[in-house]
Formats: sequence, structure tokens, C-alpha cells
Amino acid sequence: MSRERIIIGKSGEDIALDFLKKQDYHIIERNFKSRLGELDIIAKDANTVCFVEVKTRTSSDKGTGFESITKDKQHKLSKLALAYLKTHNLLKQKARFDVVSVLLDGLSNKTELIKNAFNLDSRYTY
Repeated sequence: MSRERIIIGKSGEDIALDFLKKQDYHIIERNFKSRLGELDIIAKDANTVCFVEVKTRTSSDKGTGFESITKDKQHKLSKLALAYLKTHNLLKQKARFDVVSVLLDGLSNKTELIKNAFNLDSRYTY
């Protein structure tokens, strides 16, 4: 990944963190890494653990950040989230996947949130 993309991604995550805090999310962890990959943000919204995927774009030419979360990406995030819940003994806790889309177009930043953007991949339900 290029240095520029890393900087853009980090900027988007910083904006998303501030945005989520203003929405009364309690941030638990950022950039949780395991051998399966990385979860951008883990937070609590009331009594629900939220696994937040942040997608940052510099233009809308290639669609929104939301549109980039493919079934394969959902599958990967499902595995990561379940591993996190197991590791932290939270399997009985309500959980969901949220997505924050950040558009950095040079004029103004646009931040959008989709709560419960997709469900845990059914291959991993218990």
C-alpha cells in the first residue's frame, strides 16, 4: 500500500473516531489486529458492541465507501469479529457491523454512518 493511501486511511479513521464520539459511541479499541486481519474500530453504542469499518475516499468517482464492502470483505470481517468476541468472552453480547464512509474531496469532508450495515456471515453463527 502506498504511503499516500496509508495517510488518507489514517485521516479517515481519525475523522470517523471523532464522528462516532459525537454520536455517543464509546471507543473500545482502534486497529485491532489478529492473524485474520484488522478491525478498524471497535466501539459500544449503548449496550451493543459495534465493529466499525471505515472507508475513506478522496472522490466519489469510483462510488461510495459503502459500495466497496463486498461479500468477501463481509466474510473476512465476520471471522475477525467472532474471533474478537470469543477472545474477549463476549459471545453473549449484542454485536453489529457499522460502516463509516468518509469523503475527503479537498473542499469539505463528508462523513456518513450506516448502523447495522450487514449481518454476521451465517457460516459463523452459533
